[in-house]
Amino acid sequence: MSKNPNPQGKGGSPVLAALTQPRAALEAVPPKRIEQVTTELFTSLFVLESEFRFKPVPGRPHYLYRKPDRYWLCLTPPEIMTEDIAGRFIGTCELQPDMTWTLELAPEVAEDETFMAELAERRAAFERRLSEAETMDDVLPVHERRYDFYRRASAFALAYSLGRSMDQSGIRGLSYDEAMGQLTYEGDTPD
Repeated sequence: MSKNPNPQGKGGSPVLAALTQPRAALEAVPPKRIEQVTTELFTSLFVLESEFRFKPVPGRPHYLYRKPDRYWLCLTPPEIMTEDIAGRFIGTCELQPDMTWTLELAPEVAEDETFMAELAERRAAFERRLSEAETMDDVLPVHERRYDFYRRASAFALAYSLGRSMDQSGIRGLSYDEAMGQLTYEGDTPD
């Protein structure tokens, strides 16, 4: 009987597995309209800007905190973490099966005018970035060097998912203004 020198599979091919596993689940992503794509992209990028060093699991709650100098995501709920250790609890995030993120703000954060103004500024900067991009594809986070491994893999899966949705909707390769223009035409009624 020979001994397996790598019984836990460490070092086998975690990079390949991390990139292909979500890809297989994304083969059937639905088409999405431009407003849904931009909302999901903004929220997902906001979450991915946070620090985390674990593989996020779809359908499991993740908790977003803010320290003075950074946001960070963890698996420990605010009932267990003290603010001294974790920082301010911002909200509960969930990775969807299509690799986009949702964020439900904590009630006190949603009522915080300073935080909401900061979020509105981030959204305005995001909208400017969309408008200035040659195509919507240029805004997708295909390869983010500044991210560590799991954030980079999550960003890649997000870009792949939204790219497929945009392709199915016929807005892939269009500028933001062109994609928004399709909404006007879709809403018009023939005379």
